[in-house]
Amino acid sequence: MATCFFSFPNSFPSKPKSHKRPIHSSSLTSQSQKTHLLNLISDQERGLRTQSDPQKLSQIIQAIDDLGSIGRDTVTTGSSLSATWRLLWTTEKEQLYIIKNAPFFGTKAGDVLQVIDVVNKTLSNVITFPPDGVFFVRSTIEVASSQRVNFRFTSAVLRGKNWEFPLPPFGQGWFETVYLDDDIRVVKDIRQDYLIVERAPYTWKE
Repeated sequence: MATCFFSFPNSFPSKPKSHKRPIHSSSLTSQSQKTHLLNLISDQERGLRTQSDPQKLSQIIQAIDDLGSIGRDTVTTGSSLSATWRLLWTTEKEQLYIIKNAPFFGTKAGDVLQVIDVVNKTLSNVITFPPDGVFFVRSTIEVASSQRVNFRFTSAVLRGKNWEFPLPPFGQGWFETVYLDDDIRVVKDIRQDYLIVERAPYTWKE
């Protein structure tokens, strides 16, 4: 899950050899675009504020498209996709609804995660409710192309400290990771929703 860096040998023998690797201009461009995107979403409360700000939404989508253009020819469905990813921003109404309305149920939404295991072909969408609550939906996945993954929901569970309530799963679709590096992942899905996630500092397990 690394952005490509290219190093060229020193073609001027009169200069001393440097132990520093030159940074390719495309890397500088991707870093600049990435920083711009992260700045745009930094105050958007994971997408809640963006829902009522069409101008900001347009700016963010444009920044996503610009970053996606840089990552267009990269493979984003390999082993580097496997991780616990934590939500930074999304347009997915269902997730935002739960995040916004959790306080009405006497709780709050904690980390919102997407846990992917490419080798075992599994994906779990997770919303945590500290200290003990969690809602998660399990899926199976199949890599369809260099950037597209197909998924099918298999089960859903709402769990508390000493109880668990299964829910019927439904639905299938696909998502495309249009940009992937060591820190973040940018996704567009079958419903034209967008998702920006970061690599979580921990691994979530059921």
